[in-house]
Amino acid sequence: MAISDFVEMKLPAKPEYVGVARLTASGVANRLGYSYDDIEDIKIAVAEACTNVVNHAYEKGQDDDFMHLNFGIYDDRLELTIADQGGKIDIDKLVRERGPIDSSQSIQDLQEGGLGLFLIETLMDKVEYKGDSGVMIIMTKFLQKDEVEQRDDGISEEVSKQ
Repeated sequence: MAISDFVEMKLPAKPEYVGVARLTASGVANRLGYSYDDIEDIKIAVAEACTNVVNHAYEKGQDDDFMHLNFGIYDDRLELTIADQGGKIDIDKLVRERGPIDSSQSIQDLQEGGLGLFLIETLMDKVEYKGDSGVMIIMTKFLQKDEVEQRDDGISEEVSKQ
């Protein structure tokens, strides 16, 4: 399916702008008709991805420290891309070191890091990583259409499956 709209943002990679990214993702998802639970999942995934940019992408004092957010709006899905320009990274290593939590480990033995990526993968329908000049996370959430469709007179009727 072809893209119907595209929203692009560039925000400073600072903690106070993570909320701006969350609110924007929430507004776009709400406009598309996502359920409350799906919107909450999208907001958490966006916050985790942006927090990773803030905490890991740039050296302190780097001049061009921005988060780049793109929202690809399709009829059946929302594709969110969050990227930084923090430098080339080994994506295979990044993916290997992400969660999940091993329930047999004691809390003191848990390795810090990677849990945000595991959470993103759990909440979104599809997640891809690229690492050429920084980290790019492409997250997809499919729009679950109800089995009920609105008629012209405003009365809902069940969609027949043929």
